[in-house]
Amino acid sequence: MELVFAGLVGFLVAGGAYLMMSGQLIRFLFGLVLLSNAANLAIFAAGRLTYATPPFVVSGEKVPAAGVANALPQALILTAIVIGFGLLAFALALAFRAWQSLGTTEMDAMRACEPVSLTAAAVQPPVEDDPALAYDRTRMEVAE
Repeated sequence: MELVFAGLVGFLVAGGAYLMMSGQLIRFLFGLVLLSNAANLAIFAAGRLTYATPPFVVSGEKVPAAGVANALPQALILTAIVIGFGLLAFALALAFRAWQSLGTTEMDAMRACEPVSLTAAAVQPPVEDDPALAYDRTRMEVAE
């Protein structure tokens, strides 16, 4: 059974990564949800999949009996579900605001909406600071 869960986790991670690299904001959010669910499933599978009894401690003993279900992965999954839902709600709010401001959900088009002064092409050193160009300019002046 762990092999099935491992395959499913791999499938969810691959699908989530594919969706996140597609360049569409909505697909990115769906990929984020898939990755979150893959992490939850991996934590669940790490807690041993057994048809065990609940992790109750019998009175008079200090530890539960052997073969009981592990409660820690279940608690971690509950926490991860809440965190994943909060992250999704925040990402949806950001996506909606980006769509309102820019009028598109394509990431390449969002990049084109940035001011020219903030793009990587605008952050280039001046020509005078480039030693190779200064050397070429000196050679041209000497040749004249």
